[in-house]
Amino acid sequence: MASRRRKRWTQARLLMGTIVTIQVSSSEDEQAVLQSLERAFAAFRAVEAVCSRFDPTSELMRLTRTVGAFVPVSEILFQTVQFALAVAHRTNGLFDPTVGRRLAKLGFHQHYLTRQSVQTVDGPNAHQEASYQDVEISTEKQAICLHNPLTLDLGAVAKGFAVDLAAQELRRYEGFIIDAGGDLYVSGTNDEGAPWLVGIRDPFVNTQTICTLEVHDMAVCTSGGYERRSTVDKQAHHIIYPHTNRSPVDVASCTVLAPFAMLADAFSTVGMLLDIPASIDLFDSEHLSSLIITNDKEIHLTGQMEEFLDDKSSSKGEWRIT
Repeated sequence: MASRRRKRWTQARLLMGTIVTIQVSSSEDEQAVLQSLERAFAAFRAVEAVCSRFDPTSELMRLTRTVGAFVPVSEILFQTVQFALAVAHRTNGLFDPTVGRRLAKLGFHQHYLTRQSVQTVDGPNAHQEASYQDVEISTEKQAICLHNPLTLDLGAVAKGFAVDLAAQELRRYEGFIIDAGGDLYVSGTNDEGAPWLVGIRDPFVNTQTICTLEVHDMAVCTSGGYERRSTVDKQAHHIIYPHTNRSPVDVASCTVLAPFAMLADAFSTVGMLLDIPASIDLFDSEHLSSLIITNDKEIHLTGQMEEFLDDKSSSKGEWRIT
């Protein structure tokens, strides 16, 4: 019996402050695919409802109203905070999920749909900011305790986690790709049975790509300062050093490949904050492949990234691959 021909379904939604696009390539019936797509988008809505810093009714913002006591939380909030704290410890606080108040001061305090500003929680005093060390988790109770007033920002992990949950809803299909504004998960093959191709955006020219990756069954996440700029400080964007409130100036973007999107999402942010030698050492120690673009147009490849390049050379002569 001949196998059924595969078709492609593509749908998009505005969620978590970005356009989430999902493509599914499958030989299954349309109704089954459409139902799976709805469940995948529902995963994004669930994570956004829990983890948004821009919604005063979210579980995350409700958590910030209790200081000094453990608060039982949902599985989604517990997992994202637990993972964010693990990355914070791994990077000695360079990655810090308690920068919400500092980001709000830079103008990142409005909900992307309503444009309403969200009041953040002040730090312990005017001269001392809270840090990840002020957050304690209890695995036994599935609870979180904030030891000082602070505002968590899970922007570097929550969207990746939503991508991972959505991917679980689509595993049955021959191929799919989830694109959530720079956070992707790629599975299987496209309609023609070939690997999916993922373009890496030129951080200086948003209509161009600098190279293409040939990937399957992995996450591809890119962080950069070109999408969300501060309305208060022209030199700042949404990625900042927690101790200086300044944005990195050497790295333009960082792309990380990983088995799941939350890991790639977090470490692509870390790659923006480290200098190049430190990034290479960290990614090698974590067995992660990355592509780091500097502001002087150098491309640094770590791990096995070169093996994923569809075109081994840059599309423009002025780029230097090291």
